[in-house]
Amino acid sequence: MKERFFFHHRQHPSDSEVRSWMRSFPALARDLVDAGRGHVEMQFEYEMPRNSKRADVLLSGVHPQTGADSHVVVELKQWGEAMVVDHSDTLVSVPHMPKPHLHPVVQARAYCEFLAAHKPLFSSTNTNLEGVAYLHNAADSAVSSLYYLPADRYGRLFTKDTRGALLSYLGSVFAPEDGARAADTLAKSPSRPTRKYMEFAAPVVKHRDHFVLLDEQRLAYELVMRAAEKSQAGDHKEIVIVTGGPGSGKSAIALQLLADMMEREWPVELATGSRSFTTTLRRFVGRGSKQVQALFTYFNSYLKADKNALSVLICDEAHRIREVSHNRFTKRHDITKRPQVDELIDAARVPVFLLDEHQVVKPGEIGTVAAIRAHAAAKGLEVSEVPLDGQFRCGGSKAYEDWVLRLLDLEPGGPVSWPGDDDFELVVVDSPEELESITRARHEEGSTARMAAGYCWEWSTPANGVLQADVKIGGWHRPWNVKGERKVGDAPPSPLWATDPAGFDQIGCVYTAQGFEYDWNGVILGPDIVVKDGRLTTVRSENKDPAFRFKTIPDDLVDQHIRNIYKVLLTRGMKGTAIYAVDPDTRKFLMELATTGEAAAPAAP
Repeated sequence: MKERFFFHHRQHPSDSEVRSWMRSFPALARDLVDAGRGHVEMQFEYEMPRNSKRADVLLSGVHPQTGADSHVVVELKQWGEAMVVDHSDTLVSVPHMPKPHLHPVVQARAYCEFLAAHKPLFSSTNTNLEGVAYLHNAADSAVSSLYYLPADRYGRLFTKDTRGALLSYLGSVFAPEDGARAADTLAKSPSRPTRKYMEFAAPVVKHRDHFVLLDEQRLAYELVMRAAEKSQAGDHKEIVIVTGGPGSGKSAIALQLLADMMEREWPVELATGSRSFTTTLRRFVGRGSKQVQALFTYFNSYLKADKNALSVLICDEAHRIREVSHNRFTKRHDITKRPQVDELIDAARVPVFLLDEHQVVKPGEIGTVAAIRAHAAAKGLEVSEVPLDGQFRCGGSKAYEDWVLRLLDLEPGGPVSWPGDDDFELVVVDSPEELESITRARHEEGSTARMAAGYCWEWSTPANGVLQADVKIGGWHRPWNVKGERKVGDAPPSPLWATDPAGFDQIGCVYTAQGFEYDWNGVILGPDIVVKDGRLTTVRSENKDPAFRFKTIPDDLVDQHIRNIYKVLLTRGMKGTAIYAVDPDTRKFLMELATTGEAAAPAAP
């Protein structure tokens, strides 16, 4: 299993994972044999479609009554005892474990819901799907409070005391027949594309068509809901920080929280530091409703907010929090030195910060876990932190995100060869014309596609109502996206570049791409990042961003920001990314890395 795990995921399993395999998988296998169901297929560490989250076991076989394919998700726990956390029936505390865990039935249920939402096979009446949680080391008396969560088809609980009931259950969902055909049918069945955030945002808030939150996503959601419930019941204030890379589900959590807070009529708002992101939320989520649009604000909206006026303030894209809220348009008497993060913390009883520290791309942005924790400590406030390690964007390709982080030296070890991923396409091209040809073909066939670049070309104002073709590479010339909030010709306004189909004909920058996703991603690496001695190095003088023009900004900070900028640009695609590097040596270097190998070999130090 260790060998297969490395072959499939390109990383070694942790020691704790291996121990859990040794203790839990044989126990379940024995139960299947004792139930007379030894021919049921067991798929270990079953990966959710287009997602890196894994169910412990997926059982596949034939239903004894209908003869249809039958599948059961099994969440295995070695816990000897556990109890639900106060004010929550979905969070569980386990002795000797410092942080709360999701109720295992909630986990099993979420996996089933996710499969049902992403596998058309399960919408058929000819395929059965169920879920169970099995605490094979626990007595009923040691986990009695976990039974308060009602059982249903997608989630029921078994312990070592109810092993007999588990054997009966297995007999009721599986016939004593070979399950290989059912497992093969599932493996070959298509998966629906991952739900695109903006297209499904409105139903989440207005029609309660929920995102399915898995594992750490659901844990983060439950921690916020528990803190909010406690704050309603008394004078309770708590901070929740949720960290995760691109597409790890931060915005799905934000919208689900917003929807549920609205349903409970608790004062809630969702703030961001991005004009593009907030404008798009207002346009798609709040369409036709001024009341809903008013829920989407900016971080600098809380300069004079009443203390704890909100039950919950959801700060999405919190890596864009700035040092202070005032700017050149702020009235003189409103200017203060009060940190923006303090304003956000003070505005609600439960401030929630969702961030990716690798997306801090501009001087003055201070949205990090350390900064938020420091301000919370100064106020004597409790902080809960949930890291999201799932990967939804980039087609669920954790391998691709890891490849980008290593390429940009944002994770240790140096660049590595692209290990390949059946669900994600990576290509390095020889010219900007080829880059445009690939992405335009995807765009014209109905997929979403965009091209973006590092800020290495001057950005002029329109002349006579026409965008200037500022991005020039040889004989290939294209304009940047619109700067302002009004369209120029057929080009959409800046905040809508990523979501309006007409945005394809302009080159986007990090400020218009950040926070969004498209199916196919074309990225131009400008001369501000080039290869040297087997590693990418930044060239500050080649970057034209006015934010970096001040000599008081140290070189190491600019270096970090440029790397973060390209990390953002390279991780917008859900299905694939095409890369063009202006520097020929860098282009050759990337082509060599992008050639799929059996194993990723570290670059020379």
